[in-house]
Amino acid sequence: MYRNKVIKLSETNFRQFKEKEQTNLIDKRTVARSTLSRVPMYISLIAGLPPNKENISATQIAKSLNLGDVLVRKDLAQICGKGKPKVGYVTKELLESLHSLLECKSGNAVIIGAGKIGKALLDYNGFEEFNISILAAFDINAKTDEKSSTGKPIYNLDYLDKFCTENGVNIGIIAVPSAAAQNACDSLCKNNVKGILSFATTRLEVPDDVTIEYENIATSLAHLKMKSI
Repeated sequence: MYRNKVIKLSETNFRQFKEKEQTNLIDKRTVARSTLSRVPMYISLIAGLPPNKENISATQIAKSLNLGDVLVRKDLAQICGKGKPKVGYVTKELLESLHSLLECKSGNAVIIGAGKIGKALLDYNGFEEFNISILAAFDINAKTDEKSSTGKPIYNLDYLDKFCTENGVNIGIIAVPSAAAQNACDSLCKNNVKGILSFATTRLEVPDDVTIEYENIATSLAHLKMKSI
């Protein structure tokens, strides 16, 4: 009888532990884009702390990076919950949470369109901070064995299907004129690419399970111009 009671208590404790664990899990899909952009800064700061620095507060992080205290608190709350009062975060655990956010899934990306924008993106190495690899670019006018200035391959568009299948591509970047953007988008969706970034000015049709974002440099500059007047 006593033994059964112990087992029952253990099961209850385990269930409470699992419920608490689930509560503390952060849905990485809900982390704001602006927050994600600051994660490499947080990682760089915390990774460079002295080994005996066991705890750090959001206020200390904000001061070190010249960011707003409230902003940093909100960022960290999205990623790993709230810190303890007067203590902040355990440095090691915070660093692990930040790394986990970026490393939760590798991003294998391809670019359709090897013009100036496409080639610039292909050779940009800043994506690696977010665990994203730009594997190759594709273009209807690509030459045989063509490569970018850093040696990355530029293939003819006919090779896209085979390449996506063999390399587990899950992100596509569209850098073609608007008239060709929907065809490029359809090609990516056909190859089970679930995340698309488009530099085309036209709105594209995608299946419900595909996420698409648009980047319009002209619009961003116009916004900055209005802010600077």
